[in-house]
Amino acid sequence: MPRIKKKEHEKLSTSNIQHVADLLAADKPITKKEACAILAISYNTTRLAKILNDHAENLAYKEKRKSMNKGKAAAPYEIKEATMLYLKGENITNIAKGLYRSAGFVKTILDKLGVPTKPSSAEERVEVAYLPENCVADTFEKGELAWSARYHSIVEVQEEQSSSHIESKKGLGECDYESKYDSKCYSIYVKEQTENDFNIDGGYYAYSLAYDLGKLEHLKEHGIKLEAI
Repeated sequence: MPRIKKKEHEKLSTSNIQHVADLLAADKPITKKEACAILAISYNTTRLAKILNDHAENLAYKEKRKSMNKGKAAAPYEIKEATMLYLKGENITNIAKGLYRSAGFVKTILDKLGVPTKPSSAEERVEVAYLPENCVADTFEKGELAWSARYHSIVEVQEEQSSSHIESKKGLGECDYESKYDSKCYSIYVKEQTENDFNIDGGYYAYSLAYDLGKLEHLKEHGIKLEAI
């Protein structure tokens, strides 16, 4: 499948190239010079033709792959890739494009596996999300990787904030979480993926009641490596 090379300032997104292709094919088509301007490339009819041809080939290839996959059950690698990418923060639409599947197909994979859902808007991010039944648990182990329904991210469980632990640490105050909230409480490290020159992930420490945390151990049955997320 051909890849369209571009310079930083050029506007060669799939949607913009398709927009130009539609304008060139209209009843009153734009000029090739205007097409180059919309794409923010130098006026070069040979390169313009190559960009349009590569775009058409890419679309044809994607449609062929989708057609080949239509009606086929999810392969193990698709289940693994969809789950890993989603937990890393990728959205369902982009995952579907990469697998040459529909968004509904990817969502079905995630639902069947019991993958915790993430909010689709900034407004929803302030809410505690729903946890699938097979994620619900009362206790977690130190070092365990779990899902936070409050922070919508993978977290590493630290210490249980038991009465004895709180009493052993100065400055933590006094609170019997199980009596007050009917739930254990844990200190957690919320993992965040950041973009930087060193490709180092970030994060921060927080506290969470057990009923806002979700087990992810069941995903390992499908080859999901939680430590790689």
